[in-house]
Amino acid sequence: MLSMIGLIGGLALLIYLTMKGMNLLVAGPLCALFVAVFSGLPLFPQLVEEGGANLVGNYMSGFSGFVASWYMMFLLGAIFGKVMEDSGAADSVSKWIVDKLGMKQAVLAIVIACAVLTYGGVSLFVVAFSVFPMALSLFKQANLPRRFIPAALAFGSVTFTMTSAGSPEIQNWIPIPFLGTTPYAGWEVSLIVAVFMAVFGYWWLKRMITKAVAKGETFVDRSNDPVFTERALPNPIVALIPLLVVLIISFIFHDSLKQSALIIALLGGVIATYVLNRKYFKSFWNAVSEGTMGALVAIGNTAAVVGFGAVAKVTPAFTVAVEAMTSIPGSPLIGGAIAVSVIAGLTGSASGGQAIALPLLAPHYMDMGVNTEALHRTVSISSGALDSLPHNGYVVTTIRAICGETHQDAYGAVGAVTVIVPLIGTALAIILFSFGLGI
Repeated sequence: MLSMIGLIGGLALLIYLTMKGMNLLVAGPLCALFVAVFSGLPLFPQLVEEGGANLVGNYMSGFSGFVASWYMMFLLGAIFGKVMEDSGAADSVSKWIVDKLGMKQAVLAIVIACAVLTYGGVSLFVVAFSVFPMALSLFKQANLPRRFIPAALAFGSVTFTMTSAGSPEIQNWIPIPFLGTTPYAGWEVSLIVAVFMAVFGYWWLKRMITKAVAKGETFVDRSNDPVFTERALPNPIVALIPLLVVLIISFIFHDSLKQSALIIALLGGVIATYVLNRKYFKSFWNAVSEGTMGALVAIGNTAAVVGFGAVAKVTPAFTVAVEAMTSIPGSPLIGGAIAVSVIAGLTGSASGGQAIALPLLAPHYMDMGVNTEALHRTVSISSGALDSLPHNGYVVTTIRAICGETHQDAYGAVGAVTVIVPLIGTALAIILFSFGLGI
């Protein structure tokens, strides 16, 4: 009982402190300590046998493991975004998109840019780095409230593209070894759900922005913003080439190198940006330096939450919660969706929710004769819902480290399009599969 209080209380405290603006590098271990104390978890490695669960050991294992896995992607993604900004390439692309779509379609342009990159294989963790400079320019030109930039970035990255059939994102690939499926599992239903989420989510996001503008909100400049002055800009078609380089390289090497393909792809993007736009740079090496510092802040914030999840996973309450979620009676699709979504919420990770639940879910439901393609698509979509609560590493990184906003200002819109919309999409998928579509 105490362990469950600690788990729920620790998660609630983490969300509360995040919303209040506390640095995650402090909030993460503090809330992990709360969980550990209530669960009777030893605090230090020296108090347990080698390999035994303890606060410091498990927290730092989760923290350092995430940094080891993702540092190069964060680093190159941040640098790529900065060199696109410094060279004027992002500004050139944004102006071209505005000319083609019209100023009123600034939000659509951001969503499309994120969707293309995410579905093209660029990790959702680094898409925001690449698109933010363009988003800032577009929102400034359209005079839209900048607090909605995180929602536009997140909506295009972690909703209808991340968990759709064919997506190279890990959230679409984790179920494959457990269910014996392919990345295109349940593609008919996936297509319908993706279109629904894209249309409904975009309508909702636009509605929120329109209401804010009607109340008098506008774009507000900041002292640390890039200075947008009249300057020579690269040809927009040439400026688009680095993005295409990232997409093409990630597609070519994804099967053979998995997530490491992103290292080559993003490095290729940086090199292509320099080679094609070198005469337009203000200072290439300053851009590299700023990108490096930004990457350190971003990966630190994310790893702090991953460390909290690593401690939560070894508590008795977490085991009880997993068993309860994976033994829900009724339709396996409903049970699977609830289990994955709740665990994703507890760990603040869509991939974490799947990786923990599927080893237990898959054999149980397959023995029941459930259609594996339907289960694959349902758990994949559902993993992208409650994972986006305020303490999620991607959410924190995008709102704070990349966009420089606060949770109080930005999370309302982010939560609407990344939690509510995917939850409705999950329900739609279950209904469609229940009627036999795609099975």
